[in-house]
Amino acid sequence: MYSKIAINNIKKSYKDYTIYFLTLILAVCIFYSFNSMDSKKALVQMKASNRNYISKLTDIISALSIFVSIILGSLILYANNFLIKRRKKELGIYMTLGMGKRKISRILVTETFIVGVVSLISGIILGIGAAQGLSIFILKVLDVGINEYRFTVSTSAICKTILYFGIMFLIVMIFNVFLISKYKIIDLLTSSRKNEDIKFKNPFIYLLAFILCVTSLGFAYKTVLKVGMDLRSPMFILSIALVILGTVLFFFSLAGFILYIVNKNKKIYFKGLNIFIIKQINSKVNTNFISMSLICLMLFITMVVLSTGISAKKDFEEGLKKRAPFDASIIINNDNEKNNIEDILNKINFKISKNEKYEVYNEYDTKVKVRNLFTDTIDGNFIKISDYNKMLKLKGEKEINLNKNEVLILSNYNKNVKEINEKLKNDNKVHIKEREYLVKNHRAIEENLYNFVISYNFCTIVINDEFLSDYKISKSLLNIMYSDKNREENNEKYNKIYKDSINGKYRSLNSPYINAFSKDDIYFGAKRGGTSVLFVGIYLGMVFLIASTAVLALQQLSEASDSIERYKALKRIGANKKMIDKTIFAQTFIYFSLPVILALIHSVVGIAVINDYFSLLKQTNSSCSVIITILIFIVIYVGYFYITYVEYKNIVKSNI
Repeated sequence: MYSKIAINNIKKSYKDYTIYFLTLILAVCIFYSFNSMDSKKALVQMKASNRNYISKLTDIISALSIFVSIILGSLILYANNFLIKRRKKELGIYMTLGMGKRKISRILVTETFIVGVVSLISGIILGIGAAQGLSIFILKVLDVGINEYRFTVSTSAICKTILYFGIMFLIVMIFNVFLISKYKIIDLLTSSRKNEDIKFKNPFIYLLAFILCVTSLGFAYKTVLKVGMDLRSPMFILSIALVILGTVLFFFSLAGFILYIVNKNKKIYFKGLNIFIIKQINSKVNTNFISMSLICLMLFITMVVLSTGISAKKDFEEGLKKRAPFDASIIINNDNEKNNIEDILNKINFKISKNEKYEVYNEYDTKVKVRNLFTDTIDGNFIKISDYNKMLKLKGEKEINLNKNEVLILSNYNKNVKEINEKLKNDNKVHIKEREYLVKNHRAIEENLYNFVISYNFCTIVINDEFLSDYKISKSLLNIMYSDKNREENNEKYNKIYKDSINGKYRSLNSPYINAFSKDDIYFGAKRGGTSVLFVGIYLGMVFLIASTAVLALQQLSEASDSIERYKALKRIGANKKMIDKTIFAQTFIYFSLPVILALIHSVVGIAVINDYFSLLKQTNSSCSVIITILIFIVIYVGYFYITYVEYKNIVKSNI
């Protein structure tokens, strides 16, 4: 009997469940698809290095899933509370007819169970389809063939999804039983008649709060733009705290401040049903300023995480030619000139095959300061023109001739590149050891002279050989180009040097540092790093976006339930359906717009700070990622807005 009542209740209230079902299905879909990567056949058949990467990425996603489940669990509780609130009168009638609280609790538990099962099944089915696309996307970004790919279903991900969401629904059931035990019949029957009083403090308080809001946000933006992404700086931490404070003050002051301003303009205030719309908006913002602040901050995080996650992947992969111009490089910090690089390689039993072409060049410890190229004085790395030409020849490029009074300036550190280029626009002379040299290149040559995981060439000066004849070698580098097709076997040799260096096997040698990097390892490392940031960003961003929009939607639908008597009054004084629909659209649109507008302002500053931080090492262009983020936002945010608007109208229409 209880199951039949529960099913009939769900059928009867399916419109109320639309947002609830949509949110649950999307949450289950996202949760399953991101936790199912390890089961794909194509992923399992990857080479060992990629399998290890997928395993680590899966571990990261699993750890994040605990945090995600807390967010989604809180969201489900919030949504369930809304549904219970909508049905107080119905529950009161059950009690009036003699049904005990225990039996009512059984009905609610059964409803929750049915909703949970339907949502889980629907979400997992949708998630299975989404997971296939996700897996194919991983294979493509890692440049792995998908010919052997087969459609698969992750049993472990299904079990994990059922376990996590099962716990969430169990908590909801317990919460419902607790709520019913606390309710009284009189409160349930009269809940629809209780209108929320709109209490406003002195307008001066709201004005003061708004001024403090603008001041704190302005100071926070200015500070964080100045200090950048220095997580250890007290000013950075202070700016984050001020952003949070400013956000709370914004929504606290908004209700009274807007009402006060609009009241001064009687033409706007008394036009149409504006007075009703303004009071409706202010009543909710005044009551929910804390939740609105949290929603705004979550939307801000979503925008930053999604846009920077997408751009970070792109930036990780771009500029690989600059970071890795050779097939492999060996780096040796050589403090003892008696040990040349070939002798050191013999000591570690490393042999270069006949099918590998290589050249050696040295960097010199000159202690010469480069002053007039940069704002701050820095140490310049110096190399001989003869060594530089060997590197050009190895890459198949044309050699360069330098006169004794000429130099070349190399750099791919973005901050230095900008300063060098600015300097060379107006003056192509540089002073080195109190002697003037002409810079032959009109712009900084942006390249690494050896393979490295990042753009690490701060400033390298190519100069005539005689200048460096009296200086000691500080670093020796051996660059290699493969002439055969056996890249994996060649890469493994240099990867072994890298691993041995990390494990400390070269500490007994006179050289304090030996390392090696192959182009392919740097390339795949960039792919994996960018993919990890992208997937974590999408996972968290989508969860935060769904949670934020769902809460906004539920708050508006709760407002619809609370305002039925007000809409009845509007109808009695002559407002027609078109006018009422217009008020519903206006307040829903404004309510959805307020947090996203402030979040957008926050994110413009946040993205600028993050891009500035990464641009020190590479040129960034986040326009594409911003467009993609906007598209994702439009699809989900506008979708929730439209469904909320339609449901709001249905609630009002069915009750007046």
